[in-house]
Amino acid sequence: MRRLLLTAAATTAAALTLAACGTTEPAAESSEKPSEAITLTDATGAQVRLDGPATKVVATEWNVVESLVTLGVDPVGVADVKGYKTWDSAVPLKNEPKDIGTRGEPSMDTVASLAPDLIVATTDLTPAAVKQLRKVAPVLEVTSADASDQIGQMLENLDLIAKATGTTDQAKTARSDFEAKVAEGKKALADAGLAGTDITFADGYVASNQVSLRPYTSGSLIGTVNEQLGLKNAWTVKGDEAYGLGTTDVEGLTDLPKDTRFAYIGNDDDASATPFTGVLKKNAVWKSLPFVKAGEVYRLPDGIWMFGGPGSMGAYIDGLVAALTK
Repeated sequence: MRRLLLTAAATTAAALTLAACGTTEPAAESSEKPSEAITLTDATGAQVRLDGPATKVVATEWNVVESLVTLGVDPVGVADVKGYKTWDSAVPLKNEPKDIGTRGEPSMDTVASLAPDLIVATTDLTPAAVKQLRKVAPVLEVTSADASDQIGQMLENLDLIAKATGTTDQAKTARSDFEAKVAEGKKALADAGLAGTDITFADGYVASNQVSLRPYTSGSLIGTVNEQLGLKNAWTVKGDEAYGLGTTDVEGLTDLPKDTRFAYIGNDDDASATPFTGVLKKNAVWKSLPFVKAGEVYRLPDGIWMFGGPGSMGAYIDGLVAALTK
């Protein structure tokens, strides 16, 4: 009897929901199938079990936020919302999620208040934080980055999040769109006679009046994309095993090929992260560099997250190709 009452109540609720949406189709004719349980293995080898595709999702890192938006899932909670809007406007949020704190230290109380059915994190988040989050909801960890195969890792992460959210068709579309964008960009550069051109990409920041630069080596995501476009990465410094990022200073730029093209992404909202149009404008070493003298320094559009997903990398390709072929 209790089961019959519950079934009747559920049927009534479904009918009321359809009526509220303005439809005249009887609830009994709905073709939707009940959600099935999902079991996934995340990047750490942990088993993640869900009752069905996750819809209330919290994300602790910007690259997984971007993946969710790309898949058509509006996250209910995002770490550092303001930062995401500043640095990843190429794939903008379509809702106003709750800010759950910083990317390294999410607020457990805030996350719990959202009652999510899934939390997506990366392996950059500390094990202690992940352990606390698992007390709130299932946590799906994806590998933050992999210098041995950045594009493969980017797409693998997208596919895993898609399986958890029931959006595998959207993931396939994003993958094919990205592959088409790479092919389109490669052809445009080749047609312009730029195949095999040396390219240098870096970011930088100013702290205590000192400028530090980060070379994006062949192991970085952007470095990998550059090579997919038929360009040659001019950096010879070694990058880290995860992100493929190196370290250098302004003097280190003197080791670059004279005919290299130098590209970077700045940010008008963070002057300390845009030294190339700031403090370096008066730096004697910077001004003496051949590519600076030749005007081969290109600031690409703001808001392209250098560690993002297919959306950000598609925007990067558009920006770089436009800059090099203008």
